[in-house]
Amino acid sequence: MKNLLTVGFLAIVLTAHHAAPASAAPRVVTSIKPLHSLVSGVMKGIGEPYLLIKGVASPHTFSLKPSDARELERARVIFWVGDVLAPGLERPLEILPKRANVVALGELKGLELLKLREGGLWEGHDDDHGGEKKAEGDHHDEGKEAKDGDDDHDKEKRGKAEDDHHDEKEKTGAKDDDHEKMEAKAKDDDHHEKAEAKGDHGDEEDHGGFDAHIWLDPMNARRWVESIAHELEEVDPANKKKYESNAQNLKARIDALHKELAQALAPVKGAPYIVFHDAYQYMEKRYGLTPIGSVTLSPEKKPGSARLVAIRKKIRDTKSICVFTEPQFQPRLVKVIMEGTGAGTGVLDPLGTGIPAGEDAYFTLMRNMAKSLGTCLSGK
Repeated sequence: MKNLLTVGFLAIVLTAHHAAPASAAPRVVTSIKPLHSLVSGVMKGIGEPYLLIKGVASPHTFSLKPSDARELERARVIFWVGDVLAPGLERPLEILPKRANVVALGELKGLELLKLREGGLWEGHDDDHGGEKKAEGDHHDEGKEAKDGDDDHDKEKRGKAEDDHHDEKEKTGAKDDDHEKMEAKAKDDDHHEKAEAKGDHGDEEDHGGFDAHIWLDPMNARRWVESIAHELEEVDPANKKKYESNAQNLKARIDALHKELAQALAPVKGAPYIVFHDAYQYMEKRYGLTPIGSVTLSPEKKPGSARLVAIRKKIRDTKSICVFTEPQFQPRLVKVIMEGTGAGTGVLDPLGTGIPAGEDAYFTLMRNMAKSLGTCLSGK
């Protein structure tokens, strides 16, 4: 009897072992939480993707742990935005076995890609009008954005001679010519920060010079879902109908989210504000918001004192309502900038660092962003 039980147990184990590959979901790895959320939605009821960049880790400085490397080696499909967002993944992905499909979702056709903005101070209302046109699908030649940027610099330059620096003098004890020197130095700091960012993340032109925070436009997230489903159907045709059904449900949720966000953010269009780093223009353009500058060009580079003075003056001149921090970076800098300006503060988290990973994470992230913007900009 004992021998019969042993033989029976071995038969069950062997049967399960041989049956597993036919029903098992493909091993899938994702880079950031918003992307993991969308892949989870497409894989609902089939399997769960692995998330590489967890907690408050920044994709800009992320490095692999041994457990992450093992998951990459075993993966059948790897979804990431591209090296423009997570440069530390570029080399590991290049040396992976060829069996893995590596999908850079930042390179898809049909995305609404936005160029990186020049400098850390922008003309908010001009930017807002351009954003509304983009949101409505007006994709005029990209050269116009560069020209608008030049015009903005000219406006600032012409306005310098007319600026009254009296309030800033009382705070810093500086003379008028000192303020002009500080503003000029701030512009130099911008160029240095940008050059350093290029050195860390590769030549900007190699990546097309676009902003990598693509998921902050729900219409881009919708396009991602279509591509994710297609890739998974290719490697796992047995579950094709399930992937298709999940993708349709997910796109319907994104469409509903888009309408919800548009309604929630409509009352704060035109309200000027400052962000910690320039990571939000997809959401700003889509919903016609009015940012006027960022504390830093590169989130890993601390801005110089001249830049902080220039931003502080910008807040006062434009009567900016809010300065937004981020969970991963230095909120103390924001406190220094805000002191004496009367501006409020809020938190924007484009990666959803405090949100549990899973299918709903993307939707929670976007709602949290809209709530933070709406609450601070409306003065509630």
